[in-house]
Formats: sequence, C-alpha cells, structure tokens
Amino acid sequence: MTNIFGIGIEVYLICIILSIPIYFVCSWFYKKIIKNILVSKIFTWVSTIILTPITYYYSILLFFTILFYSPNNAFDKLKWNSDKEKRYELSQDIIESQLLIGKSKHEVIEILGIDSNCEENDVWSFYLGFKPGLGIDPDMLQITFKEGKVIKVEQYEG
Repeated sequence: MTNIFGIGIEVYLICIILSIPIYFVCSWFYKKIIKNILVSKIFTWVSTIILTPITYYYSILLFFTILFYSPNNAFDKLKWNSDKEKRYELSQDIIESQLLIGKSKHEVIEILGIDSNCEENDVWSFYLGFKPGLGIDPDMLQITFKEGKVIKVEQYEG
C-alpha cells in the first residue's frame, strides 16, 4: 500500500468515510446555534477536521479494548474445576495473591486438582483456555516446584 506522510492510504480512506457523518452532524448542530451561514460553515469544517482523527483514534482504541478484554476474577475452586475454558479469568488472582507459593504438591492438587501432571515432575502446567484476542494457542499456568514446594507461578499466553 502507498504511504502518505508515513500513514497508509487506508487510514485516510477510513477518515474520509468517518468525516461524512461527522460533517452532517456538525452542520446540523451549528445551523441551530449560529444564525450566520458563513460562520456556521466555517465552524462545521473546522469541527469536522478536528473531530475526524479523534473519532478514528477512539474507534480503533474501542475495537482493540473489546477484542482483548478478559475479566479477572478472584480465585474460586468451583469455577476452576467446572469451566476449564475460562480458567484464564481466575489465573491472575492466583499469581498476584501468591496463593500457591510455598505450598506442597499435595496442597496444589487439593486447590487446583490434577490436570494431566505427573507428581514426579517439578514443573506442572494447567490448561487455562483461550484468552480473548488473536492467540492461536491456549494459555497455560505453569507452576514450578523446588524441593517439593511451589517457588514460582507464571502464565504463558498462547
């Protein structure tokens, strides 16, 4: 694609499309409050030129906010065990509250259950489901043990 001032042509096209309804809304608004037609048109054009890139920016921001939003809930053992696809909603609380730090393997099994882990292994992974966004792999909660106690809990995003 062609760039103008380092910005792709598609951005300009989107801004032109956005500017049409913005122009008509500004025109309607200023005709109601400003009786002088020339001043009304000047205010309409200036407002359209200023509001179009602002509207574009906040539209993109809103799009990505909606796309990547995922709730963070307090850890609940029932939710953890009942809905494996939405465990990512609970994982942040497990990490931030350090719920598992210092716990033994047996205590971790009591809290999180068994998720295809081997008790002899010192690194366990728990399936968290697919966090909203563009990832193609599921998120995983990785728990690292040293001398039978949890020393580190991390989340790997897919």
